[in-house]
Amino acid sequence: MDESWPRVLDAEFGAPVPGEYRAAPEDFVVEECLDFAPEGQGEHLWLWVEKRDLSTLELARRLARACEVTPRDIGYAGMKDRVAVTRQWLSVHLPGREAPADLAERLADAPLALLEQCRHPRKLKRGVHRANRFTLRLSGAVLDDPRLEARWRRLIEIGVPNYFGPQRFGPGGRNLVKARAVLAKGWRKRHDREGMLLSAARSYLFNQLLARRIAAGDWDTPLDGELLVLDGSASQFASDGVDAALLERARRLDVHPSGVLWGTGEAATSAAALAHEQAVIAEEAALAEGLVRAGVRMGRRALRVRLDEPSLMYDEGTLTLEFALPRGAFATAVLRELIGHPSL
Repeated sequence: MDESWPRVLDAEFGAPVPGEYRAAPEDFVVEECLDFAPEGQGEHLWLWVEKRDLSTLELARRLARACEVTPRDIGYAGMKDRVAVTRQWLSVHLPGREAPADLAERLADAPLALLEQCRHPRKLKRGVHRANRFTLRLSGAVLDDPRLEARWRRLIEIGVPNYFGPQRFGPGGRNLVKARAVLAKGWRKRHDREGMLLSAARSYLFNQLLARRIAAGDWDTPLDGELLVLDGSASQFASDGVDAALLERARRLDVHPSGVLWGTGEAATSAAALAHEQAVIAEEAALAEGLVRAGVRMGRRALRVRLDEPSLMYDEGTLTLEFALPRGAFATAVLRELIGHPSL
């Protein structure tokens, strides 16, 4: 993460104490949460899989080979962390045939377990999951920080800055470096099969915008006419004036200000919010213009998220955090407010 992107808690508590959060994959556990279950019949076999220290893309490739299908026949709702233990659904298009009887054996060389399988009429598509549930184990000097629990309680109260995490930019920010080079020449699908470079560029622009809003002190406050996001949903609406009722809804984390995910189209927001966005785009004109030339559609993303069902537990020299975040939000954005670590 860019060290210039501000934390929201530092003004009140100072910089966080150093800590470790992923000494082993078991310290970072993620479970995907859907709002529905497979129906039990259909052309697609859905597999509930637990993987360890393995990326979702590599898991999908291995599953395609094991089921003797092409990678495009594999579906998944979201990309889960590699250095972690994660549980998620994947689907395999197998019309008119069963999965190999020895599927588990074919995958035996991979660090994963098949926990459940069920048929469904449709392929699992990106972004259909509701949330991800995290169990994170911390260690290091931060466990002795007397301010840690206060930081945690404050984050529950005000919400989490919805930064894209360092995973989006690759080790050492290499994805962003590649994105700048590819967009400068003109993006082509062959340069970026999974769209990771486009995603890195848009995520960086969003983080720059969120950092600007935090510095201005209005990252959690609706601006007059701004497009707002209803908590826990994809619903968006333009604020029709900022009154006491709307400010109270924002204080309760019922609604959140939003920021642009840059691309083609018109920015549907207020003049005040647009001024922030245009300032960021002016600073990163090459990235912004490259995204437009690539034909990426403009979108919106909440500037903050709520911690759902949060808990904090100490046990024998470790500290465990549990919470859920809506799809697309990063647990590393939560950790960044709580501990000091080079990757955050």
